[in-house]
Amino acid sequence: MVNYIWMGLILSGILVAGFNGNIEVINRAAFEGAKTGVTVCFGLISVLVFWLGIMNVAEKSGLLDIFSRLLRPVVRFLFPDVPPDHRAQGYILSNLTANLFGLGNAATPMGIKAMQELEKLNPEPGKASPAMCTLLALNTSSITLIPTTIIAIRMNYDSANPVEIVGTTIMATAFSTLTAILLDRYYRYKYKSS
Repeated sequence: MVNYIWMGLILSGILVAGFNGNIEVINRAAFEGAKTGVTVCFGLISVLVFWLGIMNVAEKSGLLDIFSRLLRPVVRFLFPDVPPDHRAQGYILSNLTANLFGLGNAATPMGIKAMQELEKLNPEPGKASPAMCTLLALNTSSITLIPTTIIAIRMNYDSANPVEIVGTTIMATAFSTLTAILLDRYYRYKYKSS
């Protein structure tokens, strides 16, 4: 549906520009947008490659295992209907750890794998289980210690201090995660009682 909306907006913009005799504005905007997109992507690639490399080193050194062990009791509390030794637990832990370090692009494949594993445990296939809803809420609101993507964008646009947002990001994402957990617990309780 969103694709149709975007296509409609683009086509209506081209038609209006054509009727007003401003088709060169469309050409200029398209090329400037493409140039800006490539510039931003190169900046993001460098930071993401750096942090993915750090994550790889952390994984090989055992640091991710330490984070996983620290998060395991939290994950057991948040996902009581997922068996502790199930593969979904590992994917959930990887997803949460990647989100913790602001690596949304790296977290996405783990989140998808976790959802696929949770679907195998789902008593009603095709309908989101409580565990799937919890994962979605946590993935959306995840606490972020190092917002790497935002730092990269701020560096691309020559911010005087690109990392000054770290404190406010931690605070904002902590509140969003707490809210997501509270709402998740409320709806789980409501779901079980109905």
